[in-house]
Amino acid sequence: MFFGKKKAELPTAAEALPGRSTEMSLHNFHAVLGGTLKPPFAADCHEMIIGMGCFWGAERKFWQTPGVISTAVGYSAGFTPNPTYREVCTGMTGHNEVVRVIYQPNMLSIEQLLQLFWEAHNPTQGMRQGNDAGTQYRSGIYYTRSEQKVAAELSKQAYQVRLTAAGLGAISTEILAASAFYYAEDEHQQYLAKNPGGYCGLGGTGVSCPIALNLDAKVDLAVGAKLNP
Repeated sequence: MFFGKKKAELPTAAEALPGRSTEMSLHNFHAVLGGTLKPPFAADCHEMIIGMGCFWGAERKFWQTPGVISTAVGYSAGFTPNPTYREVCTGMTGHNEVVRVIYQPNMLSIEQLLQLFWEAHNPTQGMRQGNDAGTQYRSGIYYTRSEQKVAAELSKQAYQVRLTAAGLGAISTEILAASAFYYAEDEHQQYLAKNPGGYCGLGGTGVSCPIALNLDAKVDLAVGAKLNP
């Protein structure tokens, strides 16, 4: 996970590698949860895309969480279509290493999902996570629903208060609407299940996130206010 140019700045669309029109071939089966990596999923499932450093350890965090139906690692929030892992590691695709999380909201709330996200990594490090340096290791929440966006912004504000009190810096997490998600190569899917002694660079701040304070109700109010100004 340590090779590449480790660029600290995102390329522009004009600078990005050209990529390809062909999708990555994929063994469409989850090695831990069973089921598929690709849709369709059950109608009651929701999707969120998460970036929190090296995607190997991040994916494991989510497949271990009750209410998560499927996970897949891949590349998103960049420019290059259908990039390879090596291309992403050059820093010249603009992509982040991400986990696509498919979950059932009646079993796992946005509140719980975001609490796991914030506490499982350090969201104040900019274009790195621990020893992993480069734009592909940035912290990011890529939402697919309006209530996810509101919840992410509210939880970010709440967590910043705790981090500041603990002497840590500003949160650098980007919160963006989900864009194209490109599946990573087969060997990266559920990597730590296939390689139990493999590298995991995840490490939180040790600061708890206070979003268990009825965040879902706050999200409902905020979304309602936007719909009915």
